[in-house]
Amino acid sequence: MPRPSRSTARNQKPRSAPERYLTYELEALPGLEAVAEAELREVPQVRGGGPLEGGGVRFQFAGDPARLERLRGAVAVYRVASWDVPRPKALMGHQVLGELTRFLAEVARQGGHTSFRLSAAGRDSDTYQRLAEMLSEGLELPYRPDDGELLVRFRPGALEAGWDVLARTTPRPLSARRWRACNMEGGLNATIAYAMHRLAGQRERDRIFNPMCGSGTLLIERALMGPLDAMVGVDTSPEAIRCAQTNIQAAGRRIEVAQVDALNTGLPDRSFDLTVADLPWGDAIGSHGGNAELYPLFLREMHRLTSLHGRLVVLTHEIRLFEQVLRAQSRWEAQELFQVYSGGHHPKAYLLWK
Repeated sequence: MPRPSRSTARNQKPRSAPERYLTYELEALPGLEAVAEAELREVPQVRGGGPLEGGGVRFQFAGDPARLERLRGAVAVYRVASWDVPRPKALMGHQVLGELTRFLAEVARQGGHTSFRLSAAGRDSDTYQRLAEMLSEGLELPYRPDDGELLVRFRPGALEAGWDVLARTTPRPLSARRWRACNMEGGLNATIAYAMHRLAGQRERDRIFNPMCGSGTLLIERALMGPLDAMVGVDTSPEAIRCAQTNIQAAGRRIEVAQVDALNTGLPDRSFDLTVADLPWGDAIGSHGGNAELYPLFLREMHRLTSLHGRLVVLTHEIRLFEQVLRAQSRWEAQELFQVYSGGHHPKAYLLWK
């Protein structure tokens, strides 16, 4: 067989290395799995996927793991590895333990974790305590059972026999936003705020209003999603306004917030195209009796402030009361967007339009 000439060899392109697809699992708040998966589908180099029994989305990804840290609809992302062993004790075998240690070391190196903890049924058993000791030695990381940064979950295989090991890729959950420098009681989970805006529709010309803005979660999450025309948040609490300003500054955004009663803003009719509100639920903030008076007044005033083709997105745990108020009025048409489980509550989000 003739050998290729030097000129031919020089013109041949070197073969690129094959893409390395790794297995991941996305964790979402119950009720927001579809929102989280839809966002995931927008990430290049993601394939496979689909919901697992009991929640979560398993997928393969060949890109930079740091790209997954920008997901806003997910609670957390985990690298996944599986071993065909009958019980957790077998993970301490010499070969499997070495593989497990290398797997966790790679996640810890990429994520910058400085400690680890285990999550499993029977975590306090002798087996897991011994495994924690061996991993601590191999990883050269301290085992901190209550607040370790590298969360390692053990569970029976989700797709086949054996055991799955899931390692969270970030030291904190993705839902624990970096911009949150100030917290308030009853503050909204940021992934819920993201879902409300995503399902409301993202329009660059929107003038957005956030009544009862609290610590600013709904404002900041929308500001981070992309361009808009204008955005204003109001709250009657001076502490809430100060907290919102602190978080807005930490997020590096410029958003106007003011200590104003949302029902008496003095603004002209049709000032906004989108209003988003986390209404008082009657537990940490407000009361059932107060909400019975507030909700009808709120819908009436937001109708006045909303443009002809505008929309209103509302989140509340006072579901029965809110739906009673909806049935008793004729200004708004409404549909349910989602019901989510978070912090021991099951609030619903609604989309309203004229």
